Amino acid sequence: MFQKKDMNLQLETNRLLLRPLELTDAAAMFTMDNNPNVHQYLWQKPTQTIEESLKIIEFVQAQYQKNGIGRFATILKETNEFIGWTGIKYIDDHIENGNTNFYDYGYRLNENFWNKGYATEASVAWLEYGFKQMNIKTMNAYTHSENEASNHILQKIGFQFLEDYPDEEKVIWKWWQMKNSNQ
Repeated sequence: MFQKKDMNLQLETNRLLLRPLELTDAAAMFTMDNNPNVHQYLWQKPTQTIEESLKIIEFVQAQYQKNGIGRFATILKETNEFIGWTGIKYIDDHIENGNTNFYDYGYRLNENFWNKGYATEASVAWLEYGFKQMNIKTMNAYTHSENEASNHILQKIGFQFLEDYPDEEKVIWKWWQMKNSNQ
């Protein structure tokens, strides 16, 4: 498994800065995660308090230390606004579609920043980093089957759809995968 413990990592795209989550991101993260529209395809359980957002950030920061990677704050360079999070996560804390101990790519953006190409832009940067710097052999992703926007983005950036699968509550999810073409 990739081990980069310093977490001074920052990635940049034309419009975005991707950096580790900080506790000071909690208010903006709460605004995003409190929005029911953001949670339409995410178990429909919006965050209720800023304390929940702080706990999530602390949980992600612990993943940085344990796994050397995790979801990152995604900042609009032009305005320095937190627009959501994007990034690679090492899944070792649960089983998803019969899998554990795998790299997962994911993103969540605040609703004001949807349909502007930010998720695609960040995704391209993350996949390049994951495959070229981390030497990940296989990247996985999973999305709610009805989340057309996220499913479209994953397909557009090169993920291959492998199968639909139900979770414990019988909600259907899509399982995606991309192989490292550099190996």
